Amino acid sequence: MGAGDKQIETMPAVDLSPHSDSPQQRTRPMSTDDTKQLLHLVFGGELVDLHRHEFRDPAKLDIVGIYPSYAEAEKAWRGAAQRTVDNAQMRYFIVHMHRMLDPDTKHAYVDNKG
Repeated sequence: MGAGDKQIETMPAVDLSPHSDSPQQRTRPMSTDDTKQLLHLVFGGELVDLHRHEFRDPAKLDIVGIYPSYAEAEKAWRGAAQRTVDNAQMRYFIVHMHRMLDPDTKHAYVDNKG
């Protein structure tokens, strides 16, 4: 890393609100309505090449958190991407964990973005 590069602090994947210092604020109760929980992982890192999804140093991946809906994951993704806008090689992604956990179920009816 060069002198002007920023070191990104990684957050544990279980931390649902990585910008909160209070454990009470970091944990969110699950929805009490009838909507199905669809887990999404938000993470990012510095890419080797902008045309490939290969990370420069996988040990330095920024695990932003796991979120119970696409909408919440998208908010976290936007925040992380905006914090690193000065580093053109840095990219953040949303992984639809619910698709990996239950690949045979179609989720479009609940999660219209993914």
